[in-house]
Amino acid sequence: MPDIHNERLLDASPAEVFAAHRDPARLSRWWGPEGFSNTFNTFEFVPGGKWSFVMHGPDGKDYPNESVFTEIEDNAHVRIDHVCEPRFVLDIRFHPQGTGTRVEWLADFENKVFVKSMESFLRSANEQNLDRLAKEVARG
Repeated sequence: MPDIHNERLLDASPAEVFAAHRDPARLSRWWGPEGFSNTFNTFEFVPGGKWSFVMHGPDGKDYPNESVFTEIEDNAHVRIDHVCEPRFVLDIRFHPQGTGTRVEWLADFENKVFVKSMESFLRSANEQNLDRLAKEVARG
């Protein structure tokens, strides 16, 4: 069972939702909680590819991130290993549902004490992230 599980039904096909993850220009617009922006340094969207970026918080603080894409199945699944602190694995799954897509975010953290202390924030941040994804997908 993952430590954190968020999901959202989006009014778009799995291919449309996947496209918002695959394209670094689009991904940089919506990745992160409300008020955050991103600068991508490396984005290799292939299994084993590196993803290095800085999230810029609304308070002006920068948050460096280093990840590896470990699994990618077009229009169905992306698995990301976040290899800097806090270490976690994020599985993003795209399930066709009616005319839309149910997106699942399943995060499993290495440090269980960290995730327990941050659980409320992480769930809220993921919901904001999914809000931003929904807007990006609607934009096309």
